[in-house]
Amino acid sequence: MEAWMNDVPRAVIETQRKLRVEVPDLAGRYRRLTEALNDEVSDVRAEQANGGAVPEIAFADVAAGRVTAAQVARIKRRGCVVVRNVFERSQVDAWNDEVVRYIDASRYLERMKDKAGLDQYFSGLAASRPQIYSLYWSKPQMQARQHANQATTRAWLNRLWTFEKNGTRYFDPDRQFNYADRIRRREPGDATLGLSPHSDGGSVERWCEPSFRHVYREVFQGDPLAFDPFDAEGRIATKEIPSPAVCSAFRTFQGWTALTRQGPGDGTLRLVPVAKTTPWMLLRALQPDVPEGDLCGAQPGRALGASQQWHPELLAGLVSIPQMEPGDTIFWHSDVIHAVEDKHGGSGYSNVIYIGAAPWCDKNIAFAKRQAPAFLEGRSSPDFAPEDYELDFAGRAGIDDLTPLGQMQMGLRPWA
Repeated sequence: MEAWMNDVPRAVIETQRKLRVEVPDLAGRYRRLTEALNDEVSDVRAEQANGGAVPEIAFADVAAGRVTAAQVARIKRRGCVVVRNVFERSQVDAWNDEVVRYIDASRYLERMKDKAGLDQYFSGLAASRPQIYSLYWSKPQMQARQHANQATTRAWLNRLWTFEKNGTRYFDPDRQFNYADRIRRREPGDATLGLSPHSDGGSVERWCEPSFRHVYREVFQGDPLAFDPFDAEGRIATKEIPSPAVCSAFRTFQGWTALTRQGPGDGTLRLVPVAKTTPWMLLRALQPDVPEGDLCGAQPGRALGASQQWHPELLAGLVSIPQMEPGDTIFWHSDVIHAVEDKHGGSGYSNVIYIGAAPWCDKNIAFAKRQAPAFLEGRSSPDFAPEDYELDFAGRAGIDDLTPLGQMQMGLRPWA
């Protein structure tokens, strides 16, 4: 852990003071970014009213190399994409049924009482029945992660980034790391899971940690409008405050795979589909109306929140994702602000497997060395609370359930 992390409040005050003095033409930079953000949000609202602001493509076009340059440009501008029909409907229906059986057979709901309080991030969301299940190693999850179609999709997404520059390769876009995340199974009528707008992968670190400041170097010292969220330089060197609410791996995109039909009003995902929101948020916290020691509410060990108090211009662009069918996937850049609807007003379960895109790189290799033993032993993934539900779960996946590709993606076999 970095030295400044031992006294975060002091580091926040000192960093905020320093940046307020050292950032050239701070007021002018912020004004230009505000104008650019307002333009983007206006475009998002117009697109949402005329067919949808979240880009959509077909997996068949990804696999055949038919995604156009115009589609790619829009995806990079919006920072998100729905990929349709990544999996066959029959396969996804079988996975959904097996997940339900896995939860029931392993007495998850009964064991929750013994695990109360371990998850400081999501435990407060659940009353008698959770909506986010701390399960990582079911066979459906492992099968979806290692599926060839998923690999094709994630490699394509990784290649949207600048992953090599001046002779330095930051990651291998064609090799994936299977970062283990959880399952959402949200029942109709649920009003406990709503997540406020936020982005993951660093909160106060984006100001205080030198490696993060390098990622956002254009914002603080160069041309803030030239910041490229798809430039990987510095991304694999970032250092996060250890916390069960923070991802310590590198993901080019967060994402999930739909196990059931779901759309607006079904208690599912909302996005601000603007890839370049972080520069504005970083400079917003340095404006004179923000008290010293306050980075617009950013808290250590948590996601970076966006609020009506500090970020109303940004939140004006918050929209619901389109209707999703079983087998569709959605991905969003790790800087993109996202939220979950407060209530599930639909008639059927809203179920997903969280699967993002994480390329093979030094940062993820280090994480794989921690995650692989957790998989083999049935413990919780290292980034999450040590609830360890699956230690003795009947039917959890083991190494024999992994294909050669799956073993390589887990760091259990050298890449061929």
